[in-house]
Amino acid sequence: MSVTTKSREEILEYLRQVLVELFELKPEQIVPEAHLYNDLDIDSIDAVDLILKLKELTGRKIQPQTFKHVRTVGDVIDAIQALMASPAA
Repeated sequence: MSVTTKSREEILEYLRQVLVELFELKPEQIVPEAHLYNDLDIDSIDAVDLILKLKELTGRKIQPQTFKHVRTVGDVIDAIQALMASPAA
């Protein structure tokens, strides 16, 4: 496994830490099925903070359009995995 490859579980754990730290959520709320806006009350301003934290994980600039269709924690994991799997620009 390369340094830049992370499993879904590793990404979920990182997201859990970030969301608890940034938004004072309970870790048990952060599951792949959780809807960011409806379940976790993360709005577009919060999403910007989240994207900045995810940049630290990926080491890459994350384009807002990458997260345009993200609705759930699982969607965030999928987007991060796709970003980390693609060649660095």
